[in-house]
Amino acid sequence: MTQSHDDLYWNSDDGLRLHARDHAPAAGQPPRGTVVCIPGLTRNAADFDVLAGTLAAAGWRVLAVDLRGRAGSARAPDPSSYNPRAYADDMVALLRAQHIDKAVFVGTSLGVLVTLTLASRAPGLVAAAVLNDAGPKVPREALARIGTYAGKPVPPMDLDQATAYVASIGKAAFPRFTADDWQAMATRTFRPRDDGLLELDYDPAVIRTTRPWVLWLLRPVLWRAVRRLTARVPVLVVRGALSDILPAEVARQMAATSPTARLVEVPDVGHAPTLSEPEARDAILALLEGVR
Repeated sequence: MTQSHDDLYWNSDDGLRLHARDHAPAAGQPPRGTVVCIPGLTRNAADFDVLAGTLAAAGWRVLAVDLRGRAGSARAPDPSSYNPRAYADDMVALLRAQHIDKAVFVGTSLGVLVTLTLASRAPGLVAAAVLNDAGPKVPREALARIGTYAGKPVPPMDLDQATAYVASIGKAAFPRFTADDWQAMATRTFRPRDDGLLELDYDPAVIRTTRPWVLWLLRPVLWRAVRRLTARVPVLVVRGALSDILPAEVARQMAATSPTARLVEVPDVGHAPTLSEPEARDAILALLEGVR
């Protein structure tokens, strides 16, 4: 299911023009509230189009954001601002600009860290949370794997080459993807240049400022953030059954921090579930049924 969207822009506290896809509740549905979707490190708002269609049909307004430096959001002149605290502050600015008191936050990968940071800095803004395939402990081997391709220079490509590229780095995570799935992934990952060729749709500096060893050192802080979040609001932990980013034991520990936290595992998917899978979709809808 897909849903048309409007382009929404707002300004960050440090003056960047930021972008989100604004999916309105379906006509005839009573408004339920707002869901904010935050993508992964090199990803963007388009990743949530299918989920947004499902949630909009159930009466939710969905704001799928492009983090600063990605897709429709401006690139930061100071690359040091590519960090979870700045991203969280950008979410606060979004809700303030839209006069939204609180929202459900859906974070994928880096979006999980942004959600945890936001919940620690502005807990009253979070009505519930979906933590998709990341947590307080990421194995070093998984971080090293991501480092083999993320941020590496990629020459301009045509669509067939871009499709082959995303399939080459993602086939282990999505063994059931078809050729059409990979082409759709390529169109979400790349943007067209003036000459018709495609280039990656993010500022390479978002990778250069990422320091895996900092994430490793922050494990105790992140565990405290998980416990504080699950103690306050309903939380759904989503794990891809093939994921090397969120180990099964870590996912179970996250879900065990509160009676209102739940874990769902998506079969035959690695990092990270698209959240359009039936297992993830149904679990998210169930979570939202409990949000008031």
